[in-house]
Amino acid sequence: MLKSGFFLHFIIGFQLIVQAQKLPDTSTDSLIKSSAQKIVIKNLEIPKVQIDEQLIQHTAYSLVYNEKYEQAKWIAYELTSSETIKLYERTNNFLVDPLIKTGSANDADYAGSGFDRGHLAPASDMGWSSLSMVESFYYSNMSPQSPSFNRGVWKRLEELIRFWAVENEAVYVVTGPVLTSNLGFIGANQVAVPTYYYKVILDYSEPNIKGIGFILPNVGSSETLSNFAVSIDSIEKFTGIDFFPLLPDDQEKFIESSCCISCWSWKNTSKITSNETKTSTAIQCSGNTKAGERCGNNTTNATGYCHLHISQSEESSGAQTDIKPRNSSSAQCFGTTKAGARCKRKTLSPNGKCYQHGAD
Repeated sequence: MLKSGFFLHFIIGFQLIVQAQKLPDTSTDSLIKSSAQKIVIKNLEIPKVQIDEQLIQHTAYSLVYNEKYEQAKWIAYELTSSETIKLYERTNNFLVDPLIKTGSANDADYAGSGFDRGHLAPASDMGWSSLSMVESFYYSNMSPQSPSFNRGVWKRLEELIRFWAVENEAVYVVTGPVLTSNLGFIGANQVAVPTYYYKVILDYSEPNIKGIGFILPNVGSSETLSNFAVSIDSIEKFTGIDFFPLLPDDQEKFIESSCCISCWSWKNTSKITSNETKTSTAIQCSGNTKAGERCGNNTTNATGYCHLHISQSEESSGAQTDIKPRNSSSAQCFGTTKAGARCKRKTLSPNGKCYQHGAD
């Protein structure tokens, strides 16, 4: 993706790199060479912001909020190796984001919905400061996620990215929901319930600069994470978001067009954590009693329902009056690859096809 005027910006940036080798302090430059191993581009993680969008920047992450769907369009941040060391515990204090002028979602929107308040930027990535931990619980960083997805495969991917941050010293992460017009919703504020989520990761450390993307359906899965890996280009086409626009054009084209599985370490990714079947912390059951009140039992079941109301978990996406029906489980895509084989991806789409082969 060529960007007009960027070539001139890159030439100026290259001159700054040369100057950085002579000057002792270049910390304010937009493009500097901090060491022989790493080139730093300021705000590299931030996708292209459209004219009608507001860029919101918190201590540890930036975002663009989509008022129509009452959640972030994307969350972007750099995660360094040192930031993976947790100094502060989770607050579990969910707050309305004070920087969202139109107001974000709130507690009432999620109450009794059957969906988790799923972090887009995980709290475990924000434990390096007290303020970043507090801000990670803003509702602008939440999205309605199936409990088995949030506490299972999504959590495994978050853990993998932290491992990559340590292994590569730092990674740039962009994550969010895939927002489309046919989604169901929960709550009075009509918070959309995404069918898919994505993560895009960039390692910009030499000599092995690389990028990778993930598309995951909003359901539990025991599949290995590499099965969900795709090129960044394919996620751009699926979401309409231009990731890493500050990269030099030749680098951007190369990094985003490929999906090199072997370029990344996949340590322990085939291991299914205990959170695939239950969460380590008990939460209040999302089920309703015969009297129409919310169940008072606590449960560690990943569905969010206790043993008395487990049957309601399969109905939760259709039982709420403000949630449109959707598939409750994923199935193998009916699409055919370029090699003529059946696609191995999972899909929630009613037409039985994944996003690459024409999902509804």
